[in-house]
Amino acid sequence: MGGQVSVAIVGRPNVGKSRLFNRLAGKRISIVHDRPGVTRDVVVADSPDGFALMDTGGIGMLPEMTPQEIQDATEDQAEFAIEAANLLLFVVNGREGLLPLDETLAVKFRKMGKSPVLVVNKMDEPEKNYAAAEFGKLGFQHVVYVSAEHDHGIDVLSKLLLELLPELPLLSGNGQDFRTKIAFVGRPNVGKSSLCNRLLNMERLIVSDVPGTTRETVELDFDYEVGEGQKPWKFRLFDTAGLKRRKRIDTSLDYFSAVRTKHAIEEVDIVFLVLDAREGVTKQDKILAGHILEEGRALAILVNKWDLALESFRKDPLPGYEDEKDFRKSYLKSIRKELFFMPDSPVCFVSAQTGHAIKDFLQMGRDLNSRLDKSISTSALNKLIGEMWEHRPPAKIKGKRFKVFYAVQVENRPFRIKLFCNREHKLGDPYRRYLEKGIHQKFGLSGCPLKFSLAGKEARYKEETKS
Repeated sequence: MGGQVSVAIVGRPNVGKSRLFNRLAGKRISIVHDRPGVTRDVVVADSPDGFALMDTGGIGMLPEMTPQEIQDATEDQAEFAIEAANLLLFVVNGREGLLPLDETLAVKFRKMGKSPVLVVNKMDEPEKNYAAAEFGKLGFQHVVYVSAEHDHGIDVLSKLLLELLPELPLLSGNGQDFRTKIAFVGRPNVGKSSLCNRLLNMERLIVSDVPGTTRETVELDFDYEVGEGQKPWKFRLFDTAGLKRRKRIDTSLDYFSAVRTKHAIEEVDIVFLVLDAREGVTKQDKILAGHILEEGRALAILVNKWDLALESFRKDPLPGYEDEKDFRKSYLKSIRKELFFMPDSPVCFVSAQTGHAIKDFLQMGRDLNSRLDKSISTSALNKLIGEMWEHRPPAKIKGKRFKVFYAVQVENRPFRIKLFCNREHKLGDPYRRYLEKGIHQKFGLSGCPLKFSLAGKEARYKEETKS
């Protein structure tokens, strides 16, 4: 698991939420103005203490404050922030005292299963107490008195937040003897066992030109000696039986080989999909790539037998190519086109026979494994999605356009991002791929699968109806 814990600042209009947001964020981000309703969209920033802060628009604005349409949109976004947050800061005005809308909001938060920290703001002269005592009626366990404008009580609030917020779990891969688990997967006779043998530099696995020789999934620890004075790279290799198309699995032995291969994919961190350079991408390769991504495994492509492909090219150069470099460039372009659904997976041209590029693809595996533990900044993620939406809004479906109100990474291995949106069923595949590509490129996640979990208004209303 990974991701960033988040705190949402909520309350009725003009209680000082944005000023408190700026104070906790350590910089001026949200616009501060005495006019109610200035904050409408959810504004996200990373706090100096490592959690994400969300500033929301005022809930319960009066019609004269802002047009009804904008008011509805503001409150929709605030509700999504409330649902997404690990902790709420319920801000009230200590000078004005307890108002009916404050009580209504307190009931609302409790119904949503939230127990907020009550922040009594605008206590500019704490010794006066103003009407602070009235808020005891709300019955919240944690109450903090602050003046966001004059920086009173902010340290106390910050300390309390760190005590109440859940700790992020340790990311996997931090063990002293951690091994990157890799599997070679591919059709029969593409050279998976030969690659393992080349790595191990010994005939530990049976290699044969007869397709389907390997029936078991073989698991072996392997240390790659990089050089003098450097720590070896530690791997665990999973050599698998070649997977056949389902309709061609005609014996129990083939069936169990396929099952073991699928189990191996589930167990590893990185899957190397091995292709035969002489055959290119086949239909079965596409099916295998899709299955690997469905399992949430990082994916790299190894084009094996590249030495044989180059040998053929030298003997009989294909028309339209200037040289070997141009041929390789075109070959790579073809792979990208055929496997367009891949998460920008790295491709390495290798030869199990000669040992060409062995170190390169091992380094590729290490890089992929490191990426799997990345934590994406919530503020940067929301900024990117907002910019992508402005640059290319999705097409309208039945008169309505898909819109993300708030996004947060909730998991690693695989990356899972929760999107709080207006209509979850309106995220079509083309726009999903557009968002995936943008996130991959922005945060350097090439080769890492990305999954979206969507929470839309329909799902929330259905749950409320059931309850």
